[in-house]
Amino acid sequence: MSSVIAPMPEPKAPGAWARFLDGDVWHSFRSSPMAIGAAVIALACVFCALFANVISPHNPFDLATLELSDSMLPPAWMHGGHAKYLLGTDEQGRDVLSALMFGARISLLIGGASVIVSVLIGVSLGLLSGYAGGRVDAFIMRVCDVMLSFPSILIALLIAGVGRALFPQAHDSLAFGVLIIAIALPGWVQYARTVRGSTMVERSKEYVQAARVVGVPPLRIMLRHVLPNVLGPVLVLATIHLALAIQTEATLSFLGVGVSPTSPSLGTFINEGNKQLFSGAWWLVIFPGAMLLLIALSMNLFGDWLRDALNPRLR
Repeated sequence: MSSVIAPMPEPKAPGAWARFLDGDVWHSFRSSPMAIGAAVIALACVFCALFANVISPHNPFDLATLELSDSMLPPAWMHGGHAKYLLGTDEQGRDVLSALMFGARISLLIGGASVIVSVLIGVSLGLLSGYAGGRVDAFIMRVCDVMLSFPSILIALLIAGVGRALFPQAHDSLAFGVLIIAIALPGWVQYARTVRGSTMVERSKEYVQAARVVGVPPLRIMLRHVLPNVLGPVLVLATIHLALAIQTEATLSFLGVGVSPTSPSLGTFINEGNKQLFSGAWWLVIFPGAMLLLIALSMNLFGDWLRDALNPRLR
């Protein structure tokens, strides 16, 4: 009797996660101490902000737990400090460490939402401008030129100021929305110009020409073929822009046109601490400023590494 040899099973293709772990980006990340340190610091700040309700020692917004007798206490290692207030308290008796966690949550929420809005507007207009060309491209680019002619902080101040004047008794959620728009509108220009340049390169390639020949609609070509190939620079810009958006929010809050004192962010804490600086309460300024610096610096360093990792010419 002749034996039948069973066919060998075909090897399974590695999944997306396995390909990522075996790719150049993950290898570059593992071999970069700066990228690892920046990622750890950024993730720690984000974790403390997202889970502030769980890990914070106190709830600084629960009026029933505040004790005015504990106001303006220095950090625990200084004379007059208390062990249960590691970084001291403010003039209302709020724990500074807990307040920083809750304030970082608001700053990250507003900064992240503004970056998402900027990306959606900028990528959409950049794709349309680069793919359509002609008068559409000229009009969108002239709008970008006009936006770039004004300092972004002035545009944000104008929008935030007008929003506060129109809605003086607005709820915190509406105030957050105005602030998000104020930060997002000046920021979409960089995405639009970057995506436009990449799209103009991609539209002349063979795969786009082939899609046009077979009759694929332009919108489908932009979204399914061109967009995935231009997302690398957008990801790098978004990472760096997130740090800038958080700093802009802190600046607006410090100037008094940001979030309300009932829902303070890091900028609001710095503003309130600055009023107490000459009374010797340095911890009310130093610690919120250091928190803001850590978040911005870690995201900038991570964005710099990501730019080099996604561009083989810079390695």
